[in-house]
Amino acid sequence: MASTRNAHTGWVGNLATGTGHVTLDSSELGTYEVTWKARTEASEGKTSPEELIAAAHSSCFAMGFTHALDGEGYTAEYVNTSAAVTFVPGTGITGSHLTLATKIPGISQEDFDRIANDAKLGCPVSGALAAINITLEATLEA
Repeated sequence: MASTRNAHTGWVGNLATGTGHVTLDSSELGTYEVTWKARTEASEGKTSPEELIAAAHSSCFAMGFTHALDGEGYTAEYVNTSAAVTFVPGTGITGSHLTLATKIPGISQEDFDRIANDAKLGCPVSGALAAINITLEATLEA
């Protein structure tokens, strides 16, 4: 079943000194301030498109990874994922680095590596980000 999620942004002023507010419409979870400075320097309590993409990528990867584990008969004790999305002014978004730390009873390192890499490739957000470099640092904890 297809689904569509919505958000909107209002902006006042120019790029360098203006400010915007992005609202998560579908979930109604809130409205967040965005600025160019938060995108290119310190966030100072504001968000950026790259932070929102990082949130989408890390959560999508976590879902895909746990689904793949389940399909192979494994259940993780925990899964911690993060994504670091890099933005270069004048160039654009250049990469997303996924980090995974997990503990999975009974899995071999070989199966873990294969499942993690397959989840990275199969994640729909990874597919949407196919134009950039996506890397994965996956750690199977004892």
